[in-house]
Amino acid sequence: MWLLSVLAFVILMAGLMVFMVIHWRNRKSEFDSAEPHPPDHPLPALPSAPAHQFAAKRATSWLCIKSASVRGVQSALSLHNPKPCSWAEGLSSDHDQSLFISPPIAGWILVIGPALPDPSDDVDVCYRFLADLSRKLGQVQFFHINSVLNHHAWVRTDSGHVVRAYAWAGKTLWNQGPLTPAERALQMRCHDYCETAEPALFSSMEAAPTNADKVHLLASRWSLDPADVGWRGAGNERGIIGDASRFF
Repeated sequence: MWLLSVLAFVILMAGLMVFMVIHWRNRKSEFDSAEPHPPDHPLPALPSAPAHQFAAKRATSWLCIKSASVRGVQSALSLHNPKPCSWAEGLSSDHDQSLFISPPIAGWILVIGPALPDPSDDVDVCYRFLADLSRKLGQVQFFHINSVLNHHAWVRTDSGHVVRAYAWAGKTLWNQGPLTPAERALQMRCHDYCETAEPALFSSMEAAPTNADKVHLLASRWSLDPADVGWRGAGNERGIIGDASRFF
């Protein structure tokens, strides 16, 4: 009887393990087949994505400027050694001081590159840079993500005035202006200056999305998400690449 009890226990545990594996596979299949984009922004299926679309997905800091003049943006940024380039050339540059200015897309111009200021290094430098650029160009938006450290920032300026800004780097560095409808809709968590703890990233197996996970979605609602340029029709127009000025 004792041996039969042990055998029954082993069979029961094996059945439980089989059930858990089947359940896990079903959940994984559901997750893999889920729509990767929010339902209010469906993307058409494409046979193949342009090379610059994949490069843009790696952007960690970018500007979105309401303008149709690439030369005007270049002048406002005071780029050194500017030269025309393709999307692939502009986004593949790994030079620390490089900036790529995209051709206009739906009334917006993207500026992408490692030379953009990082709020976690000096938030005052970031503020002065964006305010000065906005005085020259009008509506300027800034987005920043460090998914490893969960640092993130988004700023909306117009004619030199900060309309909305939030920056987090282990604590709130910048929180100015009222929440926008897009932030509310995406349930972005914006802490007061006295709050110093973000929710743990790995507190559960299915952790809720953090602010850093939603920055691209916010950019698409405010203006333009650089990861979307492939299907929005960037075409074969050329942008400009150059070295950032010593301003920042």
